[in-house]
Amino acid sequence: MRTIRAGDSGLDVLDVQHRLVSLGASIDASELGGSFGTSTVKAVRWFQQGRALLVDGIVGPETWSELVEAGFGLGDRTLYFRQPLLRGDDVRALQRRLNALGFDAGREDGIFGPRCDRAIREFQRNIGREADGIVGPDTIVALERLRPQLDAVSGSMLREAEAVSRLAASLAGARVAIDPGHGPADPGTCGPTGTSEADAAFGLAAAFADELRRRGAEPALLRGPDESPTASERAQAANDAGVEVCIAIHLNGHPDPAAEGATCFYFGTSQTSSPAGQRLAELIQDELITRIGLMDGRVHPMSITILRETQMPAVQVEPCFITNPREERLMQEQAYRGDVAIAMAEGLERFFNPRGHREAARQHSSPA
Repeated sequence: MRTIRAGDSGLDVLDVQHRLVSLGASIDASELGGSFGTSTVKAVRWFQQGRALLVDGIVGPETWSELVEAGFGLGDRTLYFRQPLLRGDDVRALQRRLNALGFDAGREDGIFGPRCDRAIREFQRNIGREADGIVGPDTIVALERLRPQLDAVSGSMLREAEAVSRLAASLAGARVAIDPGHGPADPGTCGPTGTSEADAAFGLAAAFADELRRRGAEPALLRGPDESPTASERAQAANDAGVEVCIAIHLNGHPDPAAEGATCFYFGTSQTSSPAGQRLAELIQDELITRIGLMDGRVHPMSITILRETQMPAVQVEPCFITNPREERLMQEQAYRGDVAIAMAEGLERFFNPRGHREAARQHSSPA
């Protein structure tokens, strides 16, 4: 679908409006014929905020996918493991119930993957039904009958225990996926002198990869300088590569050219989150602030594709605003990109080997 925004009109706008209204949004009657006006922008922003998306009032691929997924409730369709994977709020509700009942469906991300398939088959075996992995009316009825047990958990959410097998090891030898944001087909935001977010992100990603190699890690870029894979293709590439962590690099943007500073994002919604991803984001953010002195935009949960669909701890790092003239100029300097790369690598070092960093800090602070 096309990206739609304020001022657009047509059947696709009408479709978006119907979906928003069905989810509880309020849109003025004067716009409901397919006119993307002020109240529709507010409704889109309301939906984006509730789904932990970028709140920009624009319906792009991420927001459209979430709108479609939000329209499914458990029981609206038959669920099963297939390719492409089924996605939706019905899958998320299924994962939540299975996890609460003790059947490990993995992270509650609304994606019916192999882990969810194994969990539903285990559930079916435990209730004496054919373990076919098909979530049809009979299986849903069985889940409903066990609803009192689900309510007994007092709303607590069972989080995915992310496997960070190298957490106590060194960064040396670690496989790290690096995703330079955007690409030639979607250059992203541009700075005052014309520097595109895509070019700046790739330049920083290359510097980060060099720094990781210097430390003995094995970086893997998820796109080349002339490539524009989709967000899902990037996430799948990271999953297929079997990396330990994934670092996406973007640059922030704002109409106010004075806006500045660094922000990191990790996977999270109002119902679930990635604890390891949050920790990684906090460590990288801390290094960017203390080592380089950037303004602290803090860490935030988001449910964007690169964070949601990756199967390892993943973060999106936005070290500056490309729309800020000073920060755009700094990102054009090789030395500065190197400094940012070192800060990010230090955060990653602390993530993999927190004990070693604590010991080094203790020795450094001890009197000679």
